[in-house]
Amino acid sequence: MTELLTAAQMRAIEQAAIESGEVTGLELMERAGAGVVEAILEEWPDMANSPQKAVVLCGPGNNGGDGFVVARLLKARGWAVEVFLYGELEKLPPDAKVNAERWLEVGEIVALSGQASEFSFDDPQRTDVFVDALFGTGLSRPFLSLPSLRFSLNTAGAIASQEDHHPYGVKVVSVDIGSGFCSDSGAYLGSIDSIDPIFSTLTVSFHRPKIGHFLGGVVVHCAKLRVIDIGLERSQKVFSPKTDIESCKLIRPRIEGYVTKWGNSHKYHHGHALILSGPSAHTGAGRLAARGALRIGAGVVSLGAPQSAIAECAAQLTAIILAPIEDGVALAATLQDKRINALCLGPALGLDDRAQGMVAAVVGASTHPTVLDADALTILSEMPELFAKLHENCVLTPHAGEFKRLFPDIMAKLGAPATTGPAYSKVDATREAAARAGCVVLFKGADTVIADQTGRAVISSAHYERAAPWLATAGAGDVLAGFITGLLARGFGPMQAAEVAAWLHVECALQFGPGLIAEDIPEQLPGVFRALKFT
Repeated sequence: MTELLTAAQMRAIEQAAIESGEVTGLELMERAGAGVVEAILEEWPDMANSPQKAVVLCGPGNNGGDGFVVARLLKARGWAVEVFLYGELEKLPPDAKVNAERWLEVGEIVALSGQASEFSFDDPQRTDVFVDALFGTGLSRPFLSLPSLRFSLNTAGAIASQEDHHPYGVKVVSVDIGSGFCSDSGAYLGSIDSIDPIFSTLTVSFHRPKIGHFLGGVVVHCAKLRVIDIGLERSQKVFSPKTDIESCKLIRPRIEGYVTKWGNSHKYHHGHALILSGPSAHTGAGRLAARGALRIGAGVVSLGAPQSAIAECAAQLTAIILAPIEDGVALAATLQDKRINALCLGPALGLDDRAQGMVAAVVGASTHPTVLDADALTILSEMPELFAKLHENCVLTPHAGEFKRLFPDIMAKLGAPATTGPAYSKVDATREAAARAGCVVLFKGADTVIADQTGRAVISSAHYERAAPWLATAGAGDVLAGFITGLLARGFGPMQAAEVAAWLHVECALQFGPGLIAEDIPEQLPGVFRALKFT
């Protein structure tokens, strides 16, 4: 897994390195600026062959200091470079001021006032690269309090296009994070209605990615992320969080050995998962979940459905056992079979008395590892007495709408406009929800966040090189619920099952590519496992 840092953690690591004498602030700034230039030339190698034009926007802090280094190094390569400064030269931090003065030896600084006559990107001949070094990770107040930047940022936002990020071919490179975004939450500090965020072709960050690089508006306004080593590993070891609840990680779970089956095993060694289906004409979601549980390796999968829906399910399923389960009483009786060791209910289950009885039979009278999804989450939101009976072996898998129904006050905090940084994040919200529920919560989205009741949290990101927009298809969440259930049946703990399932879910989508539908997702697992050299 990759450790993600908050802005405060990054500052502490840098300060520790400086105070230990390992490096100076100026050296760190030089390494950062050189890293940005290196990333630009690696991203667009043709630019290394001939001088280009760059416009660099520098802010009033150390992010601006990085920008001055970038400008100087590009100038040394023969580039034509324009530098704008938001702020006052005399008030820059010491290291940033030194680099501003070094730039002044070779170029000019234009004060950024926001006047159209002074700063405009409507000239297609003006620049090839636009470098955003305004605020980086240090921003803690909204852009609405910086009115003199409004014209400039509206212009910069307007020139960004989804395809080339500029109608005239200009590349937009942000230093550390797009200006205006909170690096702890990905939230935009300001009103997007009045000030357009900068859309970055490339964001170049340092040492470790930040939590906000994988959350909120950042991932919508950044096409690619590069993280540059600036020599802070020794200090990182000193300041690395000592417990999981002090950190947040980007998951690439270690699943070698867990998905593998051994030679002398039989089917029940790998668990018996029971998926509960809805009534006739509403069995598709349950069938998708069951197929997912089977493909991910559960030894036996049963689909529990009303008798009236059994023939419908039998017409679609072969390797999955069909079990007539009419209501909560019948479910409780079925759970007497000790071989059943994981449950999934909710996908198209319904909201009637039958569905409510089943949820009650599971959370009120069972401690089986259980995935609660879709309709089961709605039932929990409407029946607080059942929500209160959730146990630590449960996994809740809400999308944003379901999360809002379950945790309206938490969702209100998450949706409130960010007025100061660090802003309340999806990680904060998921941690709070998991603590309240007393179990694992997987808050779905392209920026899926998973947290348990102890405060441990991870992000499963489908962005940048792992972007998988094809997962936005009906039934994909049902398959994910089945993946988690199958792993629970195989003996994974709730948190680990959720992490591995979410990661494999994206891998399946990446393997298939455009045109993906939910039925395709489980069928990608054999290829994914082969690519990972699993058996």
